[in-house]
Amino acid sequence: MNNKRIIIAIDGHSSCGKSTFAKAIAARLGYIFIDTGAMYRAVTLYALEHGAIVAGIVDEERVEAMLADIDIDFRFNSQRGASDIYVNGDLVEGKIRTIEVSNCVSAVSSIAAVRHKLVAMQQQMGRRGGVVMDGRDIGTVVFPDAELKIYMTADAMVRAERRFKELTAKGDKVTLEEVYENVVSRDKADMSRAISPLRKADDALVLDNSNMSVEEQMAWFDAQFERVAGM
Repeated sequence: MNNKRIIIAIDGHSSCGKSTFAKAIAARLGYIFIDTGAMYRAVTLYALEHGAIVAGIVDEERVEAMLADIDIDFRFNSQRGASDIYVNGDLVEGKIRTIEVSNCVSAVSSIAAVRHKLVAMQQQMGRRGGVVMDGRDIGTVVFPDAELKIYMTADAMVRAERRFKELTAKGDKVTLEEVYENVVSRDKADMSRAISPLRKADDALVLDNSNMSVEEQMAWFDAQFERVAGM
């Protein structure tokens, strides 16, 4: 058995289960899971709470000025069996998952200074290997030399239905149409932004999970990991 601890980079569209997939992989391998999307959501939440985003309009200069005041870290939550995200020592795991944050996160993520700060943090977190990291530019920008790169996607309506169920289960008052529009608009924003747009790395493996169960996705992963890591 090869005990080398590799870097696993998972990129792809919003609401296609990247974080759930990455968490399951990390738990199975005993790797560290780093939710980069949560990091961008955390910056977006901070900007919303401190007046840098008003009525959906992002004041880029104010966001940039706030970056020095934002400290992000992950802490393992034994009750959830996963890591929670904290901003300046405050737990924000639940707050970052609202539709308000979802509607603004792509705009915040497109700010060069934001990406520069968070990419540096992510590279520092993953420098020793043994990590699973998901986001939009992990295999193309953060870890272009990652040993295993996966590009996840799914039909937009399938993703909207998944996200709708997640939000309504938490009590959020949203419509499926609203969530679908958010998914489509985020795809467009993520793929067309000037800084680190979402795209498939040339050596990434595509996983379309539109019609796959969690078990089928993990079986697919096991086969890819065995091939790459020699286990």
